[in-house]
Amino acid sequence: MIAVSGLGKHFGPQTLFEDVSIQFNPGNRYGLVGANGSGKSTLLKILAGDELPSAGTVSLPKRIKLGVLKQDHFQFEHNAILEVAMMGDHTVWAAMTAKEELLANAHEHFDADRYAELEDVILAHNGYALEARAGEILEGLGIPTEVHRQPLSTLSGGFKLRVLLAQVLAAGPDVLLLDEPTNHLDILSIRWLEKFLVGFTGTALVVSHDHRFLDNVCTHIVDVDYETVTVYPGNYSYFDQAKVENRERREQENEKLEKKIATHQTFVDRFKAKATKARQAQSKVRLMEKMAEELVALPQSSRRYPNFKFQQRRPTGKDVLIVEDLAKSYGDKKVLENVTLTIRRGDRVAIIGPNGIGKSTLLKIAMGEVKADAGKAEWGYEVYPGYFAQDHKEVLAESGRQSVEAWLWETCPLEPIGFVRAHLGAVLFSGDDVKKGVGSLSGGEAARLVFSRMAVEKPNVLVLDEPTNHLDLEAIEALVRGLKAYDGTLIFVSHDRWFVSELAERIVEISPRGINDFKGNYEEYLLACGDDHLDAEAVLLKVKRDKAKDKAKPAPTPAEEKELQKRRRDLERRRDETTQAVEKAEARIGEINEAFCDPTFFDRAARGEIQKLENEQKALKEKIESLMAEWERLETELGELG
Repeated sequence: MIAVSGLGKHFGPQTLFEDVSIQFNPGNRYGLVGANGSGKSTLLKILAGDELPSAGTVSLPKRIKLGVLKQDHFQFEHNAILEVAMMGDHTVWAAMTAKEELLANAHEHFDADRYAELEDVILAHNGYALEARAGEILEGLGIPTEVHRQPLSTLSGGFKLRVLLAQVLAAGPDVLLLDEPTNHLDILSIRWLEKFLVGFTGTALVVSHDHRFLDNVCTHIVDVDYETVTVYPGNYSYFDQAKVENRERREQENEKLEKKIATHQTFVDRFKAKATKARQAQSKVRLMEKMAEELVALPQSSRRYPNFKFQQRRPTGKDVLIVEDLAKSYGDKKVLENVTLTIRRGDRVAIIGPNGIGKSTLLKIAMGEVKADAGKAEWGYEVYPGYFAQDHKEVLAESGRQSVEAWLWETCPLEPIGFVRAHLGAVLFSGDDVKKGVGSLSGGEAARLVFSRMAVEKPNVLVLDEPTNHLDLEAIEALVRGLKAYDGTLIFVSHDRWFVSELAERIVEISPRGINDFKGNYEEYLLACGDDHLDAEAVLLKVKRDKAKDKAKPAPTPAEEKELQKRRRDLERRRDETTQAVEKAEARIGEINEAFCDPTFFDRAARGEIQKLENEQKALKEKIESLMAEWERLETELGELG
C-alpha cells in the first residue's frame, strides 16, 4: 500500500495540486488522467521518489519493490536485448553478474563461500527462471526470440522503449509506475500488456491517453484536475460519466441554494418595512448568509478542448486511391508485397497491423514520399489529399524559429491576420502562444498546429498516420468529433482501438499473411476475428449509450409547453392572491392595534367586544403564518418551473 498525505506540488506561482490524501492499495490498477501539464507525470515521479513534493508525505512499506518505466535507453545501447530486460531484477542480475565474474577468474582464485552466497541469492529470488520470464515478456511485446541476443542499438526507438518496458515487468515488482506504456506498441502488444496488468497482483499506476486501454485495465481512475487529485472507482467510461454527473450535481445543489436565497430575498424586500415582519425578515437575512456560505466554489477545470473543423474544398471522383500490386522492401526485409486495394469517395478506412509491417510505408508511397519497388499507388480525379505524418514534429522542427502564426499564414497569405488568429485560437493557440517558434513546440502542440493547417487547406482526403500520438484525451475526443463531421474521405493508421472503433467503416489489416480488406466497423471486424476483448467492450459501450439515453431529457411538446405556461400563470395568480391576503390580514391587525392603543377604548368597550378582538388578532396572526408558508411554497415551485 502507498499512502499519500497532504501532498502538494507547486512550480512558482503555478499550483498543480495541493492537500491530496489518497491510498493506493494492492490488487488495484489506477489510471492517471488529466490535461497535458496538469501534473500526472509529476505525481508519478513523486511516488517513485524521483521528484520532491512541495508539501505532504508519501509513505511506502519497507523493502517494497518499485517498477518504474524510464525513457532513457542510451545507457544500454551495447547490451544484448535479453540482458537489458533481465537487468530489471537488480538483485538477481547483480548476483548473476558477480557469479559469472567469479567463475571467469576461478583459475586464479575461487571463493567458494562467495559463490555459495551468490547461489543462495539467485535461488531465493527464483533467478534461474528470470531469463525465460524476460524472454516471454519480450515476445509478448512484439520482440521475437531470434533478436534477443542482438544489441539494443539494432532496434528502432519505439522497440527500444518496449525493451525498457519489458525490463520493468520482468523485475517482479510490487508496484508498477508506468508513464504512457502503450506508446509505440501495436494493437497486439497492447492487448498482451492489458492481460499482463489484469493478472498483476500488486499495485499499478498508469498514465495513458488510450481510452480502451484504461477501460480494459483500470479498477480506478485518478483524475488530476481542479488543482487536486480525485479517485473514482471503475474504469474510464464510468469515470467519464461520473465526473460529469458530480459536476452537474454540485451545480444543481448551488442552483437550489441560489433559488432559496432568491426566495428569501424576495420576502425580505417585500416585508422588511412592515413592523410585524421585521423580526422574521432579519431571520431570513441570517438564513441567507448561512446559505451563501454553503455555496460550493466550483474551480475552473484544467481540461481544454480544441475545436478541429475539417471541410473539403470540393468532392473527389468516385475512385480516390487505386493501389495495384504494390511492393516495397528495405534491404532484405519485405514490408509490402502484392498489395492491391481501391479506396472510394466517402470511405473511412483504418489501416491496422503490427509495427514494422508497412502501414506507414503504404501511406508514404501514396503521398509520394517513398518510391515503391513495384506496382503503383495513384490518386483519382480531383483528389487533394491532406497528410498528417507520424514524424510531423520533426518536419516542423525544420522550420526552426519561424513563429506558429507565420507558419500557418504561409498557407493562406491573402487572408487577414484575424483569419489566421481565429484558426489558431480554435486549436488552443492564443496570446503569446502564436509567437512560439514551431521548432520548440511539444508533440501535442505540433499536432494541433498541423491539424489547423489542414482546416485552412480543406483537403478532400485526409491521410493520417498515428494522429493520436502526443495528444491528450481531450484533444483525441475533439479530433474524433471533428473527423466525424468531416464530409470527405478518411484514410488513417492507428493503434488506438477507441479511435478506430469511433471512426472506421472499413478495416484494412496488413499482416504477414497478406491483406485482409474488411468492409465493416471495428467491432464487426473483431467479431469476425473472434477477438476475446469484444464482449467486454461491446457491453461497456452499450451500458454507456443506454445511460446517456436514459439521462437525456426530451424537449417538451407544444401541448406540454402550453400546459406548462398555464401552470405558471396559475401559480403566479395564487401567489399574488396570497400576498394580498397577507396584506389584508396585516392591515386588519393594524386596525385592532390602533383600537387597543386608544386610552379610552377599554373604558368604552364591553368585555365581550375586547375578547372578540383579541381572538380575531390571534387568529389573524396564525392565518398570516399559514399564508406565508403557502407563499414560500408557491415561490419555490415557480422557481423550479424556471
